[in-house]
Amino acid sequence: MPGPRNLITDVQGLKVGNASNPDLKSGVTVLFPDEPAVASVAIHGGAPGTREIALLEPEQTVEKVDAIVLAGGSAFGLDAGAGVQGRLAELGHGFAVGPVRVPIVPTAILFDLLNGGDKGWGSMAPYRDLGRAALDDAGHDFALGSIGAGTGATTANLKGGLGSASIVLDNGVTVGALVAVNALGRATIGNTGHFWAAPFERNSEFGNLGLPSPLPGDAVDVKTKLDALSAGANTTIAAVATDAILTKSEAKRLAVMAHDGLARALWPAHTPLDGDLVFALSTGQRKLDRALEDMVQIGAAAASCLARAVARGIYHASAAEGDPVPTWAETFGN
Repeated sequence: MPGPRNLITDVQGLKVGNASNPDLKSGVTVLFPDEPAVASVAIHGGAPGTREIALLEPEQTVEKVDAIVLAGGSAFGLDAGAGVQGRLAELGHGFAVGPVRVPIVPTAILFDLLNGGDKGWGSMAPYRDLGRAALDDAGHDFALGSIGAGTGATTANLKGGLGSASIVLDNGVTVGALVAVNALGRATIGNTGHFWAAPFERNSEFGNLGLPSPLPGDAVDVKTKLDALSAGANTTIAAVATDAILTKSEAKRLAVMAHDGLARALWPAHTPLDGDLVFALSTGQRKLDRALEDMVQIGAAAASCLARAVARGIYHASAAEGDPVPTWAETFGN
């Protein structure tokens, strides 16, 4: 069953902060652990934009991160990581190197530069300040939809958004997902309002429509942003987390397994023009009695949570003036 908030912050030791600029139609989301968290990443899209990613591979020295940043703004949005890093340094966080502390803040971005927002920021992009503001906003409760990194996100046919979901397993382990959905493809089936993620839905969290019956003839037709927008205007960036104690290698496997959630919620996914990326974190609160068997359950739960989070982000998106695509609510809300 979902955790009490049905958010990634049901995982003990995690907070999320958001900062948005409605005129810019963009924003930043920060995943902030109370203590540095074991983390890794899996990148299955062909066009990622990242900062401090190589250190997350299991063979690299640094084991834990101080925060994870998801941002709009394409490559300009990577400045958000620097803003979060600077704020964390002020607060005394970071990897100790002698008397110096260096906050470790892996960052991933999505392309939202063609969504109708005012991108005329001149010589100084606003993402560093948005990153600081998002960190200062960090808490256990946060809104979904058009907020943070999901502020101006889009899919091929509908407005995207920030989504999250959680689940508590029978062994007491909590798993959660956080995602900014800005996919090349679609999260809904054909021209219907039914979500591809429908089999994983819990407690009517995105409309309780189920799967269409019969399946529409155009369900598997490949319809993407390339039909209307320019190439490169894509990427779904996400994080999954658990309170189970994991090694860095186990976190890597968790990130790989969680990508199944994107494949189940978006059609198509992992294309050459998406930067699909999943971070995985462990807050290290709960020891696993059967590490190998439990990892199978945790990985499957992470994929399920991520699929649900994708649908929830789109389901909760809100309309804004000049949007290039409608929201789910505008199109299918009745």
